[in-house]
Amino acid sequence: MKIISLNLNGIRSAANKGLYAWLKKQDADIICMQEIKAQVSDMTTQMLNPEGYFGYFHYADKKGYSGVGIYSKVQPDAVIEGLGIDDIDREGRYIEARFGNLSVVSLYLPSGSSGEERQAFKFSVMDRFMPQLQALKQSGRDVVICGDWNIAHQEIDLKNYKGNRKNSGFLPEERAWLTSLFDQTGWVDVYRKLHPDTTDASYTWWSNRGQAWAKNVGWRIDYQIATPEFANKALTTSIYKDERFSDHAPLIVEYV
Repeated sequence: MKIISLNLNGIRSAANKGLYAWLKKQDADIICMQEIKAQVSDMTTQMLNPEGYFGYFHYADKKGYSGVGIYSKVQPDAVIEGLGIDDIDREGRYIEARFGNLSVVSLYLPSGSSGEERQAFKFSVMDRFMPQLQALKQSGRDVVICGDWNIAHQEIDLKNYKGNRKNSGFLPEERAWLTSLFDQTGWVDVYRKLHPDTTDASYTWWSNRGQAWAKNVGWRIDYQIATPEFANKALTTSIYKDERFSDHAPLIVEYV
């Protein structure tokens, strides 16, 4: 099973940059998308249901903002839009597709980089999401949560770790939250399971400022995080950088 996760930074923009021709060549089973930045009225037939796929989306109330989606070759048994928490769900940050005992989630955690108010909201989302993550882990289901978590976990996960210790995305509280998710709750960072020591080859996002892409001054903030049994099925993982569809790169994992 091949699963791709990609923050699109706008589905319309990504489409114009060749996203769908690339996806057709990838022949993935499931594609998880974040930051759709569209409402249903903005979506073309190709965006809603690319050839060979069923499409499901959770749009933000605000136009041109956030939103997540899932493409799947197989029609899910059920689709869950949102976490059931009103202020989070209005931003379109969670969608879950269920296939038998497997749940595949597309997640877009907030960024706090625009100021104190959004950082406070990010912390609030993290606090309220953790019990749901614990419940998912204990549900007995196989689960993989694909998405832009907006947190670099370790120093090897970003180029300029020394200069970002006080910046959103690498704050001690954010990193400790992820550590708790892995060490206490028992979720598995699939990329790190297969590549425990990779540094600059692991980045999935580059700022549009300066020459971050050209100099590979990146961050690893996109993850596929899975329950242990499903994580053990991971065979290979890669980050596609030959073409650019957004400021993020697609994270690809092949599972048994």
